[in-house]
Amino acid sequence: MSDVRATRCQISGRVQGVGFRYTARERGTDLGLSGWVRNISGGRVEVFAQGPAPLVEVFLTWLHDGPTAARVDRVDEVPAVPDPRFTVFEVRA
Repeated sequence: MSDVRATRCQISGRVQGVGFRYTARERGTDLGLSGWVRNISGGRVEVFAQGPAPLVEVFLTWLHDGPTAARVDRVDEVPAVPDPRFTVFEVRA
């Protein structure tokens, strides 16, 4: 599938303790994406998302805002290789 895009992002700001992971899972699932989201050190959130390129783009735009209670200061994105093992969008510990 040439239109499948995968990306890995680290989101900085007030993104932990504000429902970011669960809202990201909901948004990714609503878009039909698969992957995961988790908290990482330094108060950041890390995301791996894959799916149709236009929908990944929509998700990336959402990541720059996040849920209402969040304050996103920065989104660092790097392209990733699609991984067929991911069929749902999950929250990781």
